[in-house]
Amino acid sequence: MPFAPYIRTEQDLLDAVQEYGIVPYFAGSIPGFSIEEHVDPRAWFYDGIKGVWEWKGLVIQEAGCAYGKFFRNKAVFVRRDVFADLANYRRNGYDYEGFFNDGFASLKDKALYDLLEAKGPLLSKELKKLGNYRKGGASGFDTGINRLQAQCFVLISDFVYQTDRFGNEYGWGIAEYATPEQFFGGGFAQDVYRCEPEESYDRLLSLVSRLFPVVSMEDIKKFVG
Repeated sequence: MPFAPYIRTEQDLLDAVQEYGIVPYFAGSIPGFSIEEHVDPRAWFYDGIKGVWEWKGLVIQEAGCAYGKFFRNKAVFVRRDVFADLANYRRNGYDYEGFFNDGFASLKDKALYDLLEAKGPLLSKELKKLGNYRKGGASGFDTGINRLQAQCFVLISDFVYQTDRFGNEYGWGIAEYATPEQFFGGGFAQDVYRCEPEESYDRLLSLVSRLFPVVSMEDIKKFVG
């Protein structure tokens, strides 16, 4: 089925994630492959009106899907079964300990991952505080957390809003980070490593090819990474 949602409501977004498996938030390398290009203007960043920005946390929780910067540093919703293949491919069959021991991760990234694995899920501000990410302390939080997302060892599990004394939400949602194993539960690791990474890669290419049959395989490979 070609990728052609029309998103007006939270339910439309939920349905799109379940139907298509991969739903990027912003426009990217494949024209037409994003919420941004298929959303009703009234649901796109309008002051005082809840729209796709405010629906993110609800969709993550209700759909039980992965969300994070998984493709070229761009945020994407990924259905659980598809994310298992993405994680298998990106991790190349490793758990994080093996990934680090074989030289595919830095000591700084491992310290951030270990902190989240031990204490997560954690809001970004809590994670920064525990990791001493501040002036004069540890550096590279944004780079590290984005790299861990691209490697599919970390995802955004929710967005939490501050509330005023009347209980009204305000400001931008604060990202809550978790490992996929924390978010999806113990069976997730078994799903990830059920086959060779090359088989997962082929399934990802096939999925995007079905969504965009006129896009060249070369461009699809660039998108998948």
